[in-house]
Amino acid sequence: MKEAWKLQDAKARFSELVDAALKEGPQTVTRRGQKAVVVVPYQEFVRLTQAETTLDDALAGAPEELVFERDRTPVPAVTLE
Repeated sequence: MKEAWKLQDAKARFSELVDAALKEGPQTVTRRGQKAVVVVPYQEFVRLTQAETTLDDALAGAPEELVFERDRTPVPAVTLE
């Protein structure tokens, strides 16, 4: 993978940038020497943005020392008028 594409080079060689993303994986584009964007293949984008992990699944994979305890303090009765 190329270290990073300067924005000017990415614009001038856009087809090459896209080909590199498809063949080699994500490609970083810099602007004024700072990392600005990453070009990724569409299927990778979909995989990253549409994960079907539920909160329950995520917590199930948490370390065992992560313990949640419920406050058992009785809730006072409320009268609605």
